[in-house]
Amino acid sequence: MTSTVPTAVHPAGEETGRRPITMFGPDFPFAYDDYLAHPAGLGQIPATEHGTEVAVIGGGLSGLVTAYELMKMGLKPVVYEADRIGGRLRTETFPGCDPALTAEMGAMRFPPSSTALRHYIDLAGLATRPFPNPLAPGTPSTVVDLKGESHYARTIDDLPQVYRDVAAAWADCLEEGADFSAMNRAIRERDVPRIRELWAALVERLDSQTFYGFLCDSAAFRSFRYREIFGQVGFGTGGWDTDFPNSILEILRVVYTEADDDHHGIVGGSRQLPLRLWDRAPGKLVHWPQGTSLAALHAGGTPRPAVTRLARAAGERITVTDSAGDVRTYRAAVFTAQSWMLLSKIDCADELLPIDHWTAVERTHYMASSKLFVPVDRPFWLDPAVDGDGRPTGRDVMSMTLTDRMTRGTYLLDEGPDRPAAICLSYTWCDDSLKWLPLTAEERMEVMLKSLGEIYPGVDIRKHVIGPPLTVSWEDEPYFMGAFKANLPGHYRYQRRLFTHFMQEALPAGKRGLFLAGDDISWTAGWAEGAVQTALNAVWGVMRHFGGATDPANPGPGDVFDAIAPVELPED
Repeated sequence: MTSTVPTAVHPAGEETGRRPITMFGPDFPFAYDDYLAHPAGLGQIPATEHGTEVAVIGGGLSGLVTAYELMKMGLKPVVYEADRIGGRLRTETFPGCDPALTAEMGAMRFPPSSTALRHYIDLAGLATRPFPNPLAPGTPSTVVDLKGESHYARTIDDLPQVYRDVAAAWADCLEEGADFSAMNRAIRERDVPRIRELWAALVERLDSQTFYGFLCDSAAFRSFRYREIFGQVGFGTGGWDTDFPNSILEILRVVYTEADDDHHGIVGGSRQLPLRLWDRAPGKLVHWPQGTSLAALHAGGTPRPAVTRLARAAGERITVTDSAGDVRTYRAAVFTAQSWMLLSKIDCADELLPIDHWTAVERTHYMASSKLFVPVDRPFWLDPAVDGDGRPTGRDVMSMTLTDRMTRGTYLLDEGPDRPAAICLSYTWCDDSLKWLPLTAEERMEVMLKSLGEIYPGVDIRKHVIGPPLTVSWEDEPYFMGAFKANLPGHYRYQRRLFTHFMQEALPAGKRGLFLAGDDISWTAGWAEGAVQTALNAVWGVMRHFGGATDPANPGPGDVFDAIAPVELPED
């Protein structure tokens, strides 16, 4: 399956070899980073529409990007937020500790392929630094502990041969079953026709396949031991077994775009990004006076409170009721919160969405996820380890740790040798996360310290702890009910409906005006890049809804939609 693609979407020639790989495919290979960087901007609306209010429901990253770009076009975003600005960009401080010491309870690591996200990180003037993933170049050391046996490593070459064999098996599996090299090269070169050709065949063949089934079908993973090690340890971000029931297409999107490698964190915490977008006055904006920010457009500089009801009104309008009892009607609204909120926390009229889209929302599958952090006096893990006779062993006292014990992943995060530091004692997903759910933060910490004490019997972690633990279980958060979407086999059609909802000209008149955006609307859930991309889709949709258009030199995602639309699988 190929198509003719405009050069603005698929630059050719020598330039493609110099551009970064980007998380823009393979489902919808639109170059969002180029769209954002173009001097013509994202588009404009008629002057008669300037100052018109648009509801933006959800103050996470997707909502803030949506509101920021709509403000620049001359519209007046009205942001509703039930909890706090930032969503799952949630950076917490430790009570009683230096406020510069933080814990990332949600998103904490971002790949270089998040090129649209990078646009806003740079816009906000934020710095990034390497994140200490297992065996990453910037990680001092890693310990892999399986079945009671620990291995210390600085690179994968330090691990026993079986781990290198499993890494090779994963590479072989991807090559044999998913044309990895060809697709990775096509995405890197932004060769849209080739991406679409490869992906169309894979979607048709693999939509019904689980990640685990994909491994089992590979000769490289014939060994159960290999599959077990890969599930518990993995490569890049750690173990993959909590993803085993999910669609293999979800995993391929990650590995094709190298989203599982070379991660960076935001210095000072990821929540700074939405907060800075909230307060930032754009250099170029229409209608509003210089110095206008989203905060300035809201009374008291704060968003409207939680939305409690959404309904249709005459003339393709959306009526929004909030928890303060305020009722407002808008000509357009963008919903960026978790989709399940439409089913549980918000009283929604059936007429809001077409029935097929309601089905897609109901079928959304969320991953559970939990973390627990403790503050410590200093990065003691970098102290040189000694043996029983007090002789140096050449190892660090403690390492980034992957294990089959309850903790699963332990990350060591420091701000310098003589400054307080933080340990993410445990980062778990799905079933592993649910095991922690009934326990308090203190109870969780006790179990984790016991597990880590078995891996590091000579290390007294507790004596370094200088404050109470911080924890989160995203499945227990009332405005989230899960960490992020992950499609199950057979869910591709549902995801396509949600992602393409911003294209509304084919919808009946009574179904237009409400736009879906956010992490779980994207093809790359679990990554902030997807929140940004769907925000930009919604911005384009709102712009067209108000009679606006893009500059011909910088077509938007809807302008080129027919040329790069996601694969459409038959319904019968």
